[in-house]
Amino acid sequence: MQNKYPQKPGIDFILKQAFFYWNKTLIFQLMFSIIYFAIFFTSISFFAAKYGIWEMNQELIEAFKIGTSEYLAKTAEISQTDNYQKFMYGIFGTIIFLFPLNLGLFQIFKKMDLKEKVVISDLFAGYNGLNFFKYIGYYIFWFFTYLMVAQTIILPVVWVFITIFVAPLMFFTDKRIFEAISLNFKALKMYFLEIFVCVLVAFFFKYLGFGLFLIGGLFTFPFWNAMIYSLYKTVFSEKS
Repeated sequence: MQNKYPQKPGIDFILKQAFFYWNKTLIFQLMFSIIYFAIFFTSISFFAAKYGIWEMNQELIEAFKIGTSEYLAKTAEISQTDNYQKFMYGIFGTIIFLFPLNLGLFQIFKKMDLKEKVVISDLFAGYNGLNFFKYIGYYIFWFFTYLMVAQTIILPVVWVFITIFVAPLMFFTDKRIFEAISLNFKALKMYFLEIFVCVLVAFFFKYLGFGLFLIGGLFTFPFWNAMIYSLYKTVFSEKS
């Protein structure tokens, strides 16, 4: 597999391409969101019951009724408890487990390009074989790095930009993490404006459905993947 940079297309082309992939796969977008949120909220409910989070919530409500300082003190106290930290690790583990679901949408978009039949099992392509552990390993690295820099304003954004193509590069070309980050960085230098504008559009559109239409968010939530694939397809051309 060889990567090269083609001539720059316009931002409008990248956006139209992303919306094309998203629009043509709406049923899979919906399935993605239903599966994602069903597992996520089931996990929250399970771990909250297991580690007494509902009771902690009640304590926070009572503290809030007394005053803001009491509420903040109780929040700090609860966040240091062993059960609360176990609850958070359970949620983090769920988010990490769900990451390969995004790769399934990449698989679907690719099969559309190849004019191959798309089936429901394509949505779970990221969970197939030993590569599942490679993708999970990468996301653990990505996720905890993000958490480490989350206290700052700029660094989390920088981290998103310098890793935006890592997942598709690993999935389609079997690149290693740091090799993919290096290619990502080179692409970012050449296509910064295009990537910046498209990421902003993807971010706002991703959550627009929840803000305006509530249930519509189930369709717009996975849009991020269509934008990444459109950018990836534009920036990198794949030749065997």
